[in-house]
Amino acid sequence: MTMKQHVLALFAALAVLTGATVAPQVAAASPHRAAALAAAPCTTTWEVTGRTVAVRRPAWNDGPVATTTSPVHHYLHRGDRVTSCTVAVARTESGPAYRKCGKTGSLWRVVPGGQVPQTCLKRVR
Repeated sequence: MTMKQHVLALFAALAVLTGATVAPQVAAASPHRAAALAAAPCTTTWEVTGRTVAVRRPAWNDGPVATTTSPVHHYLHRGDRVTSCTVAVARTESGPAYRKCGKTGSLWRVVPGGQVPQTCLKRVR
């Protein structure tokens, strides 16, 4: 038997063992989890605290998280409310990723149209 055949046999054995012991538990938990996820849409509302805040979309070479130089999609104004349940974390080697609305931070809230610095938002509900 070659090394490739040994590896394939090992994976086949693991698949059989894993499928026999895990599948009943996953099958029992899946309908409840799917129903809970479907019944709970994103309802977290955030209010803009900054005067004017840019909603930025990451450029093709920025990666998944926006930067302070990413293209602006549109602007939000103080008092506007947006819905966001997802946060993007900007990792940097030299400290915070941005300084916006009088604070430093590295968390970007994902809102319709792009991403906004979390320091410019406050949670409403």
